[in-house]
Amino acid sequence: MKVQYLGTGAAEGVPALFCNCEYCKSLRRRIAEGGGGREVRSRAQILLDGELSIDFPPDAFYHTARFGVDLSAVRYLLVTHSHMDHFYAHDFILHGYKYAHAMTSPQLTIFGNSEAGEVFRECTRREMKPEVAPTLIFRGVGAFEEIAFDDWRAYSFPAHHTSREPLLWLIERGGTRVLHLTDTGRIPDESMDFLKALARRADLVTLDCTFLWEASDPNARHMDLREVAHTIERLTRAGICDDRTQKVITHFSHNSAPSPEALARAEREYGVIAAYDGMTLEIGSEVPR
Repeated sequence: MKVQYLGTGAAEGVPALFCNCEYCKSLRRRIAEGGGGREVRSRAQILLDGELSIDFPPDAFYHTARFGVDLSAVRYLLVTHSHMDHFYAHDFILHGYKYAHAMTSPQLTIFGNSEAGEVFRECTRREMKPEVAPTLIFRGVGAFEEIAFDDWRAYSFPAHHTSREPLLWLIERGGTRVLHLTDTGRIPDESMDFLKALARRADLVTLDCTFLWEASDPNARHMDLREVAHTIERLTRAGICDDRTQKVITHFSHNSAPSPEALARAEREYGVIAAYDGMTLEIGSEVPR
């Protein structure tokens, strides 16, 4: 399975949209001078085999322009939650009509919870063309559900992020499995029990690491590296992870100054892969492209 990390930043991006902290100012200066490279981070989106997207941020346009991905080929979208940086539904009014010619896949099915469904309706109501509406199907999904579509299968379970909604996902195709654990803090016990009962080893796990080296409370809505390590340990005990599982950290905040040095240290000390915008992994490979 091909896994593309199109966006690896938290809600505000890196450098943050309106921020003048020293890290963001320094990064902007380097960008202006033609630098910055992998430190520049857009909002979260992951693409599996070019046809299944996890989340759809306001930076989706930037992703197709920068990385050359064909977002018209996306047939399925799994939404974690309705927050703007993960589900920017306004763009779906452009899914067809004169806005999009010769689309690779003219039909998109969106899977999300009731809050995401409400946001979808709110954001598309005013400008949706009758020619575009039939190309989009929204299917409501609750926690602890199994859904099947073509040769894909996905399992939903709760995160620890907001009081009402986020869904985490275990996704499989042809015996290959991706476990997606962002946006979330410590994984709820009932979600761990659900994964253990499924008894499906993940080939890759994506872990929220918003706080990076910055210590956070175990009850926080995101993870730091210590909580990442704790989560990997819990998954290993449950039989979901092992030494063959690739562990990827992502969703970095500017507040944690995710510099190349800070991320290289995390990789050395915690045995993880630090994602960057555009990073591509083939499940089972050792080195990101």
